[in-house]
Amino acid sequence: MSEPRQEARYSRRSLFRAGAMGGAVVTAGTLLPAAATAAAAQRLRPLGRHLAYGADPSRQVVISWQELGAVTRPYVRIATTAGKFGPPIAAEARKLDSELAWQQSEHDFPPHAPATMSQHYLHVRLTDLSPATTYFYVVGHQDYDPTTSGRPGEIATFRTAPAVGSTEPFTFTAFGDQGVGYNARRANSQLADLAPAFTLGLGNLSYAITAGTAGVEGGHTDTDEYDAARWDSYFAQNEIVAAGTPWMVALGNHEMEDWYSANGYGGFKARFTMPDNAWNGATGIYSWRYQNVGLISLDGNDICYRNTANYDHTKGKQLKWLDAQLGKFRADRTVEFVVVYLHHAPYSTADAGGAESAAQQKWAPLFDKHKVDLVLNAHNRLYERTDPIRAGKGTKQVKPKGTVVPATDGTTYITAGGGGQGLDKFYRDAPESYLGHEDNSGSPTMKCFKKNSASHTDTKVGWSRVRYRGYGLVAVEVAPARMTVRALAEDGTLIDEITVRRG
Repeated sequence: MSEPRQEARYSRRSLFRAGAMGGAVVTAGTLLPAAATAAAAQRLRPLGRHLAYGADPSRQVVISWQELGAVTRPYVRIATTAGKFGPPIAAEARKLDSELAWQQSEHDFPPHAPATMSQHYLHVRLTDLSPATTYFYVVGHQDYDPTTSGRPGEIATFRTAPAVGSTEPFTFTAFGDQGVGYNARRANSQLADLAPAFTLGLGNLSYAITAGTAGVEGGHTDTDEYDAARWDSYFAQNEIVAAGTPWMVALGNHEMEDWYSANGYGGFKARFTMPDNAWNGATGIYSWRYQNVGLISLDGNDICYRNTANYDHTKGKQLKWLDAQLGKFRADRTVEFVVVYLHHAPYSTADAGGAESAAQQKWAPLFDKHKVDLVLNAHNRLYERTDPIRAGKGTKQVKPKGTVVPATDGTTYITAGGGGQGLDKFYRDAPESYLGHEDNSGSPTMKCFKKNSASHTDTKVGWSRVRYRGYGLVAVEVAPARMTVRALAEDGTLIDEITVRRG
């Protein structure tokens, strides 16, 4: 069964009922039943607020949050003027049940704990919003209203995108492999300073799954070590920025939680609401646009040879849709740039995750065909930028502060996996080389794993232009006919910059 499509149209101030959500342990209803007394419900406060855009960010925003127990009549109230909130807009509740027996928690479960822990996620889709408008919002439930409980700090804001055709400059950020911890919080501090229009989460989000005996994480319930409560920590950690900045996330291998659904994405669907408009029932595969940029999120698990738990699970549908959607973007003259983002790396010289030969064989020819400007990925926990690539080869050297014209030069691939987890190395200890510290020595080598194997093929390459082993993120400043792509270390130091120009 496809994901329920609950929407709230603010102009009509209507309450919409939610349908049922498929999966044995992921359930959704109109409103969660009053499973606790009113006194107990009063002790539950919303947490982990996070936003997302719909396919049209000038009019569509999703507000999501979590409750630590079942609540009655969860809702959102929004306003364009502080303090003048409209009526409650009913939330869709998605309950996620996780048996303690198949978890390895960071903390002990008390002996009197129930055999199953439940996580309660709430979502409201807002449509028919006004473009380029700041909205105030609060989330609550029957026994908790922040507007009357003396908690002004729980009033948050978001801003819709300008309408298509606007030439207003904007910035977006991107990084993956964040996890929970000190360096992950540093990434959030950077986001708060940059105040981007949105950020792209490039997969491997919470690291609720960690390495088991199989040596590859995700999609292996017999060996994966899992702590569902890490998602609570992840959302609480990110709320400081995610409550006001939409996060558009992609699936990583750590999001394959096979306890919840056959493809492992039941947990993801309970926690996030992405556009998922590739086809009916798609998860983490979607397209949207922000002003002059067309964006596409792909499921990299579909082309991953090292961990084949979900290899080719779309049976070619993702590839066919990608070709068609790239064609639609390129046929629209108001779309000046096309950015594709995913978790796994089509091209990289990193050691741990390597590069995906299936992506090179299946997706890269489409990127060439449709002249994709920029591909962003993570998986390898470091920063790397390629020269522009076409037909698998670098077309010209583009040093930091250089310029790329993708229409003639090819596609630039960037690995931005320094979101917070332990860092990886470059294969065969290729030296770091970045702005002000260029190093052309060594032989950067691409490692491509063979299907379902730890063995791999090695290829020396000349397109690995910038390599930085550290934490940080990518910030992309967009203006008419130009994107300035910067890589920032966690202390804000500029380590790479290129200008991408429309041909």
